[in-house]
Amino acid sequence: MPEVKIPIITYTGINQQVEHDDPDATLLDCSISNQIPHIHECGGNGLCTTCRIRVMEGHHNLNPRTVKEQEIARARKWDPSIRLACQSYAKGDVSIQRLVWTSSEINKLQLETLPEGTAEERAIAILFCDIRGFTKMTSENSSFDVAHILNRFYTVLGDPILANNGIIYQYVGDEIIGLFGVSGGMRDKTSKDAVRAALGMQYAIERLNHLELEAFDVKIKLGIGINFGKAYIGHLGHPKHKQFAVVGDPVNTASRIQSYNKIAETSILISDSVLKGMPENTIEIGKKFSSQMAGHEHQTKLYELKGFKEMDIQLELQRSLDYLLRNEEDFANKFYTRVFEKSPEVRTLFKNNMTSQGKLLTHMLGGTVYSMSRPEHLTLGLKLLGESHARYGVLEAHYPIVLSCLLETIKEELGDYYSGQLIIAWEKALTMITTEMKKYA
Repeated sequence: MPEVKIPIITYTGINQQVEHDDPDATLLDCSISNQIPHIHECGGNGLCTTCRIRVMEGHHNLNPRTVKEQEIARARKWDPSIRLACQSYAKGDVSIQRLVWTSSEINKLQLETLPEGTAEERAIAILFCDIRGFTKMTSENSSFDVAHILNRFYTVLGDPILANNGIIYQYVGDEIIGLFGVSGGMRDKTSKDAVRAALGMQYAIERLNHLELEAFDVKIKLGIGINFGKAYIGHLGHPKHKQFAVVGDPVNTASRIQSYNKIAETSILISDSVLKGMPENTIEIGKKFSSQMAGHEHQTKLYELKGFKEMDIQLELQRSLDYLLRNEEDFANKFYTRVFEKSPEVRTLFKNNMTSQGKLLTHMLGGTVYSMSRPEHLTLGLKLLGESHARYGVLEAHYPIVLSCLLETIKEELGDYYSGQLIIAWEKALTMITTEMKKYA
């Protein structure tokens, strides 16, 4: 009998090849079993498109698109080379490229739901953030230093938008505009996502002032305005150069609310429409204002946002994630050292190199925090993680060890940034995560 050739899956971009000897396993299963980070928010159930790949070679060696894939591909106008890894099975050699590399890129996929050439009215939250004190820094420092710091601004202030299912719409000089609810959703969640993003931006700039801007002798402040309302959204412009655009009075009003911070001497102001969308007794309100905005004949009620009344777990995790994983390799090494000390037999479960395993750990940790803003996918994703860990040989008895080692490593890495509330938030979140995964051990 002729020898059966085992298919080879080639991952372009990381120049890695793996044998795929299980015909009943999808390409996503192949990634997971070989410890290759591959985003799959819905747990590989074909409910999202985050595991999408581009087939570079060997398209004929894959199964035809499933019904789920056909519907998604038709709606999002995919060319034949784009597939869902969770729906694709290889019968021969295939070369693929993962198209979504980080959790922050997932938000951009919302734009695929927007109409081409026309605008569609949707209820969204709009956040305008202005960086105060930037002019002084630009006049007193070299252009190289200014460019470096500006990129840091865009990163640390953009992350809270992306972590809360928002889209960064524009950078206008020293101003950032974020949109929430672009692809739909309940008003209370959309409003809460925007509020959490604003508070996260405030935390981020405080950390940036403390850790990175002291050498520049400058302290940056923010002015943030949030509004909620119906705006027209779509890909608009010249037929050969259409761009994502948002048009409507709620957008202009959000900009004016942001500017009103200067008059009110506040940092974050929200409109009455945002407050009405928030669950009752969720946020702490400071000063209240009433102003007639330009172009309006009516008064607009504004409220100073001080914070959440009770600890918001997502906010606590988000505001510490960047600091926690600033050195991902170091974090992973410390975690696995603790695990192997407490449970030496676990070391035999790790057959691949620990560098790859460490990248997978931090990828999973960061991805789970981001997935909390999309709870409809979180449980399914944890189910797949639990099942895959069971295949590795992880037992129910291992999960308490993993939980304690993660918390100890988090405490060590946070250092001066450590607070009791922050650890409580991580403990609650990790307990939920490990409890859900443990069900499949």
